[in-house]
Amino acid sequence: MPIYEYRCENCRRRVALFWRTYAAAEESQPVCPRCHSPHLTRLVSRVRVVRSESSRIDDMADPSWLSDLDENDPRSLGRAMRRMADEMGEEMEPEFEEAISRLEAGEDPEEIEKSMPELMGAEDAFEDEL
Repeated sequence: MPIYEYRCENCRRRVALFWRTYAAAEESQPVCPRCHSPHLTRLVSRVRVVRSESSRIDDMADPSWLSDLDENDPRSLGRAMRRMADEMGEEMEPEFEEAISRLEAGEDPEEIEKSMPELMGAEDAFEDEL
């Protein structure tokens, strides 16, 4: 029972259509469920391989995994953080994505921390002082 993704040329939305059989998917004309347009372009969907969390963590525990890490280079830190996030296979929060992008651009980690205190829990520490 395949699920295919399409882009509607009319409303520009990405839609997923469920088909009962592969034959039905090949023989039928897909229609956008939102605007009912028949003008859909089939997209290549992402494929995920299911791995256990312990398997992913075991891979990251291998010392060679971070062999190219230079803790004094923001770009190197950003690459390592992105690789860790990718390995865990979960969507990053927008703030974390911004911080990693800024590291990858070479920005000083301390400047990023000052401009984004919520990432480091600084707002919680500030509230505790009140």
